[in-house]
Amino acid sequence: MPFDSFTLAASTADLGEEPAARDVADCVEFRMDLAAKSDEQLAAYDGDLPLLVTNRAEWEGGGAADEGRLDALGDALAHDAVGAIDVELEALDDNGRGDADAARSLVEAASDVDVAVVVSTHDFEATPPASELRDRLRRASEHGDVGKIAVTARDRGDALSVLSVTHELTEAGVRVATMAMGAVGSHTRAVAPVYGSKIGYAPVDPDAATAPGQYDLETLRTLVDRLSE
Repeated sequence: MPFDSFTLAASTADLGEEPAARDVADCVEFRMDLAAKSDEQLAAYDGDLPLLVTNRAEWEGGGAADEGRLDALGDALAHDAVGAIDVELEALDDNGRGDADAARSLVEAASDVDVAVVVSTHDFEATPPASELRDRLRRASEHGDVGKIAVTARDRGDALSVLSVTHELTEAGVRVATMAMGAVGSHTRAVAPVYGSKIGYAPVDPDAATAPGQYDLETLRTLVDRLSE
């Protein structure tokens, strides 16, 4: 997946839901960390949409324990349907967790088989200052093909900061995916693509949202398309 233009990812832990997303989304974000028998699901997958595989660590708001987490992402690279994987920025940084070498090797392995890498970072409490948003996105994009940040907006100023940094980095040629979580920031999911954000996320099943403030899949598709006209 080149992520040269906006890509709508339908998030799910059940690849059997892919047909419901097929006419709306551009890819499926498969949440391995929330899935049952994820390896069997990948092996059996015969859907039309390419997969962005995420195995989110517990320390980054996901459900995957550290042991075997990166290995599972590496195993996913063997499946032709996998067009991208998500790797956390904190895993790639020298952060004391001891997994930086493994994470960097995973990124190299993905590059070797032409699988894109989304390098992600999150803040579930607040929105950092614009300087930190800018720095984290730049570092993330240097490690992978797209730098992704999801923060929590407490007011409209936070949302505006996310949009402003999105525009600035896009104009500088940096590929980013940005969003502000929570009710105050929910509109950024539809508006950020106007400013250059390359990926949007929405659940296949609206009752199974993977982050606060997500629109349902059809609503986000409609909003992004209309705002982009």
